[in-house]
Amino acid sequence: MAKTWLMLGALFGGLAVALGAFGAHALKNSLNAYALEIYNKAVLYQMWHALALLAVGLLQQWQPPLNVNPSGWLFTAGIVLFSGSLYILALTGATVLGMITPFGGVAFIAGWLWLLLKVWKG
Repeated sequence: MAKTWLMLGALFGGLAVALGAFGAHALKNSLNAYALEIYNKAVLYQMWHALALLAVGLLQQWQPPLNVNPSGWLFTAGIVLFSGSLYILALTGATVLGMITPFGGVAFIAGWLWLLLKVWKG
């Protein structure tokens, strides 16, 4: 699984850079300030958790007994649910997806807690 987390971290990190550049250049004149703030929040959280996936991959590779794989799954779910719903909200104004965003936030928190617990116990 270590390779999976490293690859996903690199993929989501690269996408965060591309989406951030897209937002800064292509969307700056088409989104209002509030929508642009939401979009930038999605990019920020995606990038931080892409880096977290890289950390999970390295930990899983170097310390397999820790089993930090659940953190990787939770961070991935968080990126898709939290950042994904915020991208859609910013671009479309579809507020119905606002119900999904907190589930992504909870996945992020659970991923960090799992990581904390495993490193503490390991």
